[in-house]
Amino acid sequence: MVKQRKRSDGSSGQGLLWLFGAVLVIQGFGSAVTEAGWDTSFGVAALLRAADTPEWTTLVIGSVGVVLWGVAASGRYGRKRADRRT
Repeated sequence: MVKQRKRSDGSSGQGLLWLFGAVLVIQGFGSAVTEAGWDTSFGVAALLRAADTPEWTTLVIGSVGVVLWGVAASGRYGRKRADRRT
């Protein structure tokens, strides 16, 4: 009988980082492009406009999404390197 090794390496948390990163990138950069091209906003950017925040806040939201992607990628890359060493 083959025992399956339970993975407790945080892969579900890493998946959440990828997901939240994607949502923030789409909301942030997508809203910035939409506002620049069509003078309209959607999602989080629309709520931020209603709250009278500066236009650059959508770019900050998109940047946070990119940072989350970087954290998720570095965790995956680091785990693969550690697996190769053992």
